[in-house]
Amino acid sequence: MESNELDAIDLQLLDSLQHDASLSNVALAEKVNVSPPTCLRRVKRLTEGGWIERQIAVLNADQLSNRLGHGLTALVEVSLDRQGSEHLDAFEVRAVAHDAVQQCWRVSPGPDFMLVVQARDMPHYLSISQNLFTQDANVRNVKAFFATKRAKLTTTWPVLK
Repeated sequence: MESNELDAIDLQLLDSLQHDASLSNVALAEKVNVSPPTCLRRVKRLTEGGWIERQIAVLNADQLSNRLGHGLTALVEVSLDRQGSEHLDAFEVRAVAHDAVQQCWRVSPGPDFMLVVQARDMPHYLSISQNLFTQDANVRNVKAFFATKRAKLTTTWPVLK
């Protein structure tokens, strides 16, 4: 099978891994009814084929903010004066490189970018804002929305029918 094709077992593997990437190879193989060597080979092929981007741990935001003070999430719209690809690319590189930026999306229509920014508190957000937006002469408009409650956070895709 080519690396760009997915069969029903591949989809089951992807679904299982996106819900719990800590499953052992044996447990994963059992879950999708294949042998452990077959499972290992398939997961390796899915990873090498780019279907699995990376495996991460999703941290508990409430516990983390209580311990480290990461209590402010901002959803930020950013519009640039000049939208040439070199200007969009330059802002994107700066935003992606900033540790406080958890997500960076180019969007259309409306603003040029949507960012999810995690800050310790409002003074920390102000510092991030000055660094990313105020010092960039090409940033025309910034509109920040501050999260009051996270109702849902998921990283899963509906891959099974």
